[in-house]
Order: sequence, then structure tokens, then C-alpha cells
Amino acid sequence: MRKLMSRVAGAALMTFGMASAGLAQSSPNAPPAKITLTRLDCGSFKQPRDVAGFSDAYLYSNPPLKLPFVASCYLIRHGDRILLWDAGFGAPTEQIALPKTIVQQLGEIGVDPAKVEFVGISHFHGDHTGQAASFPNATLLIGKGDWEIVSATPPKLPNADPKPFARWISGGGKVEALAGDKDVFGDGSVMILNLPGHTPGHHGLLVRLPRTGPVLISGDVVHFQENYDHAGVPQFNTDRADSLASIDRFKDIAEALKATVIIQHDPRSIAKLPAFPKAAE
Repeated sequence: MRKLMSRVAGAALMTFGMASAGLAQSSPNAPPAKITLTRLDCGSFKQPRDVAGFSDAYLYSNPPLKLPFVASCYLIRHGDRILLWDAGFGAPTEQIALPKTIVQQLGEIGVDPAKVEFVGISHFHGDHTGQAASFPNATLLIGKGDWEIVSATPPKLPNADPKPFARWISGGGKVEALAGDKDVFGDGSVMILNLPGHTPGHHGLLVRLPRTGPVLISGDVVHFQENYDHAGVPQFNTDRADSLASIDRFKDIAEALKATVIIQHDPRSIAKLPAFPKAAE
């Protein structure tokens, strides 16, 4: 009898431990959540950019290379739960076009901004954070190294703008500062990937879609296809060794999963996904 009771207790503890770890969150008979990925237009530079500074080995200097740059963001629906990945430019300027805000685009596809559960930020640069404040109810998911920089008083780096994060810095919103990878919905379908180097807490995103298959979204681990091909490290990255290691990891994941690689700033790359308002499934 003691052996039987011990086995029952052990089984109960194992079940509790699995549930605590997010491994027993749903019934094995429950259908998987429907997952879709929608590409959003979050601004673009009106003129091609001189990209000489995007390689500390002068890869794009001779001859000089100029490329168009866009700021793309992504809406991931996991059943009724929603993640917004990156928040683009904050407003149009003489150099930047922003025809519609993220909120306006969400309205066109019937998404209430208040229902966005998570805002995932690849890193603290302004072309990825500008409209984050439009989602004050969301939990902010940001790399620990980046959060420590942008939430300091004053921020620890001059190009870290705290204004889009004011609600979370003040304690008015929930923040998860990510030291490593993050399984957003607990089932492996949407993973925020630790890819430091461009900034100390830089991250990318992996979305496993049922029809399209795995989609790997870059953040700024690379900025354009030539960066990806040559492992180009920008002069302004915070750590060269981390940058190269992260590019290697990103490429290894892409190869292992046969993933569709989306380089967020490269219009040639984001065109692999359906144009708004269509979603990849």
C-alpha cells in the first residue's frame, strides 16, 4: 500500500510540475490554436540610404551601395491571443513616410488595439519602438540588456529613447525583461530569440505557421540581404563578437528548420510574406 501511495503522490507531483512549466496547459485532445502572421507597414525612408556604415569591414563602400529601407512590424494571432512584433517609426517626417499608423491598420482588419496582449520589441532603436505607447494594456517583452539601458535615468546610451516606454518605465504596465529566449504562448509556436550584438538585449522572432512553415524574422541581427550573405557587422553595433555569433545562430536556425527568412528592413525580403491586409497562415 505504501508503494502504491508513493506512486500516486509521485504522479501527482509530476503532473503539477509539468503544469507549472507550461507543459500541460491544454488537453491532448484540444485542437491547436490557429496561428497567422500579418505584415504591417510601419514606415519607410523616402530615399535610399547609403549603407557604408553597415559594415565595419567596408563591404559596402567600394563601390558605394545605396538601398531602400522599410520599417516593418508584424501581428501574430494565436487563437484569440495577439502579439505585436516591433512598433516602427513614431511619426512621418521630411525623411520618413508613414501613410498609416499601426492602430489604423489594425482597425482595417478588425483588431482592437486594447486586445493586443504582448508588444515584443526586437531592440530599443526608434525605428522599432515609435508606436509602442499605442498599446498601454500590453505586456512589454524586451531584452534584459536593452531594458536596463532604456529604463535608466538618464538612459545609458544616447540613441535609447525612453519616451515610447514611459508607461512601463513608470510601473504603469507589465514588463518582461528577457535574458534569453521566450516561448510567448507556451507551445513553441512563437519564440522570441536571444540574438545580442546589435544592442545588448537584441532579439529576433520565430513563428511556426501551419501552412507556410517556420518564418524567421530578423529584428536587426542583419539589415538587408547583403548583410545576411556576408555576415556584415555595422560599425554602430554594441558588440562585434556577439553580432557574429548571433548571425551564425540565426543562419543555423534558418537552415535547420528550412525557415523563410524575413529581413525586416529589406523590402525585397518582406515581400516573401503576403501584402497587407492578407495574412500568412
